[in-house]
Amino acid sequence: MVEPSFAKRSIINHCDYLPNVRIVASTAANITDHEVLTTDGRLLVYDYLVIATGHKDSVPKTRVARLSQYQAEFEKINSAESILIVGGGPTGVELAGEIAIDFPEKKVTLVHRGSRLLEFIGLKASQRALDWLISKNVEVLLNESVNLNNVSDGVFQTSSGEVIAADCHFVCTAKPMGSSWLRESILQNDLDMQGRLMVDRNMRVRGHKNIFAVGDITDVKEIKQGYLAQRHAEVTAENLKLLLRGRNESKMATYRPGLEMALVSLGRKEGIAQFPLVTISGCIPGMIKSGDLFVGKTRKRLGLKP
Repeated sequence: MVEPSFAKRSIINHCDYLPNVRIVASTAANITDHEVLTTDGRLLVYDYLVIATGHKDSVPKTRVARLSQYQAEFEKINSAESILIVGGGPTGVELAGEIAIDFPEKKVTLVHRGSRLLEFIGLKASQRALDWLISKNVEVLLNESVNLNNVSDGVFQTSSGEVIAADCHFVCTAKPMGSSWLRESILQNDLDMQGRLMVDRNMRVRGHKNIFAVGDITDVKEIKQGYLAQRHAEVTAENLKLLLRGRNESKMATYRPGLEMALVSLGRKEGIAQFPLVTISGCIPGMIKSGDLFVGKTRKRLGLKP
């Protein structure tokens, strides 16, 4: 959104790294013991199923459309003098940081309904993120929400009655769990109170021998981070290969929840890193993540040019 050319490396067609896989661009609507039903009426038969629907998010289905979306968002930022960001999680904080660095002349306001930023990590990391944003002239309003259904000529009102004028706004609040389609399926009793699939230590949905789940949709007790979803996938892939070869289930790989670690980028060169025993900020965590946000590493893992 801040640098559209960067999206050309980060948006990857699945067929580029899965040349022998049939890819169906559709929405799953229901599952049975051996079939997945899509909203456009297709029935996909399976022996093993992996559910990785994460959080619900409406995004274009093609690479061209997604790139066009990012270009349009960039134009909004580029032409605006004032920008409102709603949500103080990692997405909101990182977006505010990138705009503040690339467009220091713009007025950026971040509104967050919680008492601190980055509530998924520790107090020290939250405070450092707040201090950094303030040092870059980002106005941060905590314990506030914005009524996005009552906006008039770029004027927004917070829950306390404060008025914010902004030429454009971006909603960076948490997306709902992508599991509503499972509530009438054979897995309806396998969802916890948050709508997450309950999995065993082998990443199988509890009580189902041939259905796995990975990523944010699982109830694994850990911070929801991309690198942990990757670990879920590695364990699942190993177990699928074992099962497909007819090996003994007792030899299946097990997953151990990840440690409390998180990386949040701040602009292009700085960041915040929370590790189990220490929290650091500045250029070192920036070198780890903020440079290319792990895009090069991910492309290399997929067998593509960095």
